[in-house]
Amino acid sequence: MALAVVESLEAGFSSVQQWLFEHAIEPLAVWLGFSNLLTDAYDATGWLVVGVVQIAVMLVLIAPMERFFPAEPLSDRRAVRVDVAYTLIHRLGLFKLLMFFTVQDWLREGFGVLRAQGFPTFHLDQIWPGLTDQPLLSFCIYLVLFDFLQYWIHRAQHGLEPWWALHALHHSQRQMTMWTDNRNHLLDDMVGDAIFVVVAMLVGVPPGQFVAVVAVSQLSENLQHANVRLRWWPWLERLWVSPAFHRLHHAVGIGHESDAEPASSLTPRGGALGGHNFGVLLPWWDMLFGTARFGDPLQPTGVRDQVEQGRDYGKGFWAQQRLGLLRLIGRA
Repeated sequence: MALAVVESLEAGFSSVQQWLFEHAIEPLAVWLGFSNLLTDAYDATGWLVVGVVQIAVMLVLIAPMERFFPAEPLSDRRAVRVDVAYTLIHRLGLFKLLMFFTVQDWLREGFGVLRAQGFPTFHLDQIWPGLTDQPLLSFCIYLVLFDFLQYWIHRAQHGLEPWWALHALHHSQRQMTMWTDNRNHLLDDMVGDAIFVVVAMLVGVPPGQFVAVVAVSQLSENLQHANVRLRWWPWLERLWVSPAFHRLHHAVGIGHESDAEPASSLTPRGGALGGHNFGVLLPWWDMLFGTARFGDPLQPTGVRDQVEQGRDYGKGFWAQQRLGLLRLIGRA
C-alpha cells in the first residue's frame, strides 16, 4: 500500500515536471540560447515544481495557523515581506541557479575527475540489498543522515565566529513567521549547501530521494519558524522538532549563546557562541549531545546586541546582505 502511494506520487510529480518543461522551460531555454543545458533545465524544473507545491502548502495549511493561533502580534509587516522575498528566491529556483553556475558545477566537475581516476561509487541504500533499497526505508535512512549532517552544520554556524557573522542575519528577525526559514545570507547558504551536496554525492543518494528529503525538511522548517503558539505532546517533542522547540533556538540569550565563557566581538555581554536546540528535524541530536532545552515559556527572538545595543542588521534584502559581508570582515 505504502509503495503504491509513493509510486503514484512519483508518477504524478514526473508528469507535472515533464509538462512544464516541454511547454515552458525548454522553449525558453532554447530561445535564450541554452540548448546545451536542457538536461540541467529539466532538473531545475523539478525543483520549481517542488517550490510551488511548498508555497501552496504553506499558504493553505500554515498561514491559517498563524492567523488564528499566533505566538505574538505582528507589528512590522515590512520585515515579513523581506522574508517572503527570501523564500521566493530560494523556493522558485533563483538560488539554485546561483549554485549551479558557481559551486555546484565545480563540485560536479571535481567528482567527475575523481570517478575518472577510479574513485569508487558508493550507494548507501545498497548496504543491504532487498531491504535498505526499499523506497520508504531508504528515504528514512537519508532523512536521518542528512538531519545529522545539518545538526553539525548548524552547530558550526553558531560556533565559528566568521560563520556566525553571516548566520546572525537569520536570527535578527524579531518577528518569526513561516517565511523566516529562508532569511539567510546568500554566502551562508552557499557554504551549507555545498557541504550538503558533497555528502549527497559521497553517499550516492538518488536524485528523487534527495529532492524528497529536501522538500520534507524545508516544509517542516517553515512550520518550525511559524508565528504559532504550538507545542507537541511531550513524547512527540522528543521525536520531531516543534515550533516551540525551535523558537527557543531563536530566543535572545538562549538559542545562540552560553554564559559560560568570556565576551567576544559578536557576543559582547560575555555569552560564548553556542546555544541550544540546533536540530533541524529531529531533536535526538540535541538530546544526545547535550544541547536540548525543552519546556521554556515563549521568549522574545533576535540577537542580543541587536536588542540591547541597537546593532543594525539591515532592513531590506541588499542592506542585510551588505552588512553580513561587513560583519564577516569586522567592519560592521
